[in-house]
Formats: sequence, structure tokens, C-alpha cells
Amino acid sequence: MLKKVEIFTHSSKPMLKKQSNSHTIKRQNLESKINRITDILRRDDGISGAMHYTEQISWILFLKFLDDLEESKNEDAELDGEDYNYILDEKFRWNVWAVPKTNGKIDLINAKSGEDLLEFVNKELFPYLKSFKSITENPKSIKYKIGAIFEFLDNRIANGHTLREILDIIDEMDFHNQSDLFQLSLIYEKLLKDMGSDGGNSGEFYTPRPLIKVITDVVNPKIGEKIYDPAVGSCGFLIEAYNHIRYTDVKENKQRELSTEQLKFLSEDTFFGNEKTPLSYVMGVMNMILHGVESPNISKKNTLADNIRGLEEKDKYDVILANPPFGGKEKEQIQQNFPIKSNATELLFLQHMMNHLSLGGRCGVVIPEGVLFQTNNAFQAVKKDLLERFNVHTILSLPSGVFLPYSGVKTNVIFFDRNGSTSDIYYYEVNPSTKLTKNKPITMEHFKEFLESWENRVLTQNSWVLHASDIKEFDISAKNPNKNETIEHKSPIELVENIKLNNAEINDLMDEIEAILIGKDINE
Repeated sequence: MLKKVEIFTHSSKPMLKKQSNSHTIKRQNLESKINRITDILRRDDGISGAMHYTEQISWILFLKFLDDLEESKNEDAELDGEDYNYILDEKFRWNVWAVPKTNGKIDLINAKSGEDLLEFVNKELFPYLKSFKSITENPKSIKYKIGAIFEFLDNRIANGHTLREILDIIDEMDFHNQSDLFQLSLIYEKLLKDMGSDGGNSGEFYTPRPLIKVITDVVNPKIGEKIYDPAVGSCGFLIEAYNHIRYTDVKENKQRELSTEQLKFLSEDTFFGNEKTPLSYVMGVMNMILHGVESPNISKKNTLADNIRGLEEKDKYDVILANPPFGGKEKEQIQQNFPIKSNATELLFLQHMMNHLSLGGRCGVVIPEGVLFQTNNAFQAVKKDLLERFNVHTILSLPSGVFLPYSGVKTNVIFFDRNGSTSDIYYYEVNPSTKLTKNKPITMEHFKEFLESWENRVLTQNSWVLHASDIKEFDISAKNPNKNETIEHKSPIELVENIKLNNAEINDLMDEIEAILIGKDINE
């Protein structure tokens, strides 16, 4: 399996083009099948919205992937004259319960459907898989990870015939080699993106991938380093870090040559993270495994519940990449875990990351703009500690709309390392030519000038340097000195008209709110 990949990654350019076309066709076929499945799921009584159908597609896809993985490992073992110990008992393998075959064709007699299929899945398959997260299992093993995934999953598909139809479609997919698995990982990322763009609570699953890539490229994780995200969500940062280390060209699936020891370290001892929300945790672990990291060290826990005092150097991380939740409020009990108490989650996460960064380590984190300019006691104290104990070398000011449709909060990315105190900060302000919207999201093109200029601190109209000695009251907000503020002078009549227009809009909004409240009272 690996030899095939190596031949592909070192082939000539014409061959690459041919392979690339083949990959495009394969990805399109996969997308077509996923679209068919989502259409089928929308008609099922047990499914409601993008979160549900992504969750349900995920567990079925994962079991098909796992079966193909086991078959490939069995074939490799046979070639080496060894026996392979299957993870799943025979009764629970895909080709026995999901799509049994005779002479390559579906065995219609033994293929369960309807109530029989639901009975098996709900009362036998899921309890069996949940049992894998056992104290007798090695937490680094893929078996333990499977148990961790299914601990928080249940089958929501209400119609056994619907499930039968989906199993048959997914059975047509083939994930026996690295190239096929790579195509699956791309499709899965698209599923998560679609779920994130659905808005609402599902926004927690998805940070725009161009932003993740830019942050990862700047921090530049390397093989042999421990990489951490304290709020992993769907593991976008950890996967981008994996791609950054593993591939010379992700789009062409061109991999770096790594030793057996390096590959083992990459799979088992490189990636760490925590996630509080059960479904986010499930999606994250599954996403890592589907991308080729069989043993990610992801825990389902509230990161902020850990006391950060007295952490030993060996328990810290070389690289931290994160977009932690902000705007929330934490209880007094949680605040006791931090030297500087605050109910603002963004300040607590920032302290957590500062304390978990190893000597010489590097961090890139998304924070709300308020962290930079607020100067009350807690904010000042955290920023004083940050500037004096860490080198804040770069602040990337992001435009409004990066996290639409689920958040309009203005954000920044702060980059710092544990290599002495801050001397000066390089700022860059991303200025799109048009307003970002849900349908016009941020792209890599928006970061092109930043990536070209930041390393050598080249100054443009969008960048500037702030010396530490010029920082007042620990206000490190991004105020572009190259911008000339233009004052638009309006006549008194124009001002009155604007006030009238604003008042009319407010009145309309109040009428809508009143109508909603009246309707709620009537229904109650």
C-alpha cells in the first residue's frame, strides 16, 4: 500500500497530471454519493438538520473505512507470512452485518433491512463498539479511540430501509489505499464545512480553512514537536499541522519521506487536544483518524477545569494552535484555576495556553479584538504577563465577517513564542476589497501580501511596527497609522434625515420583537 503511494508521489509531471485528473473524478464520484445520501437522510424522521446527517454519515463512513483498513492490514500481514488480529469480531465486520456478499454480489438473503437491521444496529452493534473504551485497553490504541467515538454516538436513522439504502451506497466506496483515504478526508472536510456554514450551534465545528492554514504556516510545526489545541472542535488546526508536516503538496497528495520512527511519533505522540462538547469531540477524533492519524491524543473535557499552576515542563507543548470559544462566562469555581481571575473565557484560554507553552515553543491563536484594547484590571494583568514573559512578535488584524454566519465579532490572530520578552510587534491588517459574507468568505488570496511580507517585516500600507516602549496601559490594539481617517461633512438637513432613518429602522425592529413576544404569549 505504501509502495504504491511512494511511486505516485515521485512520478513524472505528465503522470501527475493524469493522476490528478483521476483524483478529481474519484472525488466527484464520492461527492455525488454523499449528496445522494444527504438527500435520502433528509426524508428520514429521525434526522433534523445538517448536524444530524453529518453525524450519521460519519459513523457509517467510519465503519466502512475501518473495514477497508483492516482488510489492507490483513493483506500486508499475509505477505509477511504473519497473522493479523482483527479489531472487530467477525459478527461486527462490515462484510458480515452491513453488506454481506456472495461471489462479489450483495447476498440479499443475509443482508438485513427494515426492523431487523435497526434491531441489530441499535441493540448489538452500538453497545459492542461503545464497550471498546475500557480500562483494559491502551488509550493510544485505535480500539480505544473507536470506543471513545461511539461513546457519544447513537444511530438516529429511524427507518431501517433508509439505512439499508445508505449502506449499499457507502459500500461502493473504496478506501483501501492512501490515495483513496486522502480523497475521503477531503470529502469529510467538506461535510464539516457545510455543517459549519449551516450556522447556529454548528458554527463551533468549523474555522475557515484558509485562516487555519495561514496560522499554521506562520507557526511552522515540525516533525518531532508536540502540537496542542485546547479547544479542538473538529480538529481543523491539528489536521492542518499534520498536512504541513506530512506533505510537500497536499493537493497532489505528495508526501515527505519520513522514517518508521517519525511516522509512529506523528501518529501517536504529536497531536494533543481537548474538547468539551460531545459531538465536536466525536467529529474531531473521527476527522483525525480519517486523515490518517490513527491515535490522536484527544480528550473529552473542559480545558478550563484544569488548574494551570505548577505545570511541569515535560507536560508542555512545542506548538499551540487554536481558535478557542470566546464571549462566554465561566463560574467562580473555574476561575480559581487561574492566577488572574476573570469570567471571560478568552482570558482564561489565553492564560492556559501561555502556561502550556514549552521553552522555545510557538503559539498562534485567534482572539476577539476586545482582548487587545481592553484595559481593566484582569485584561491588563494578562497582557502584562504576556508581553513580559513571551515574545509577541506578530498580530494579524482580521476583517469583520471572517466567522459569518454564526459570529460577526471582529477578531485578531496573536502570534507569540516563549523566547524572552516582547521588544516590538509587527502588525498586519487584512483589508479585503469587498465585504466578507457567508457566500463571499475569506480566501488564501486575502492573506497573500501578509504571507509575503511578515517574515522579513516588510512594511506596506497594511502593516506597521509597534515598539514595546510605546505601549500604553497594555493597549496593543491594531490601529493602522497609515490610514488617514476621512471626515465626511454633512449638512444639518442630511444629519436630521439620517436620524429619522435610524429611528424608523429601530421602530420597525421593535414592532417585530413585539409581534414575536405577543405570538409567544398566545401560544403559551
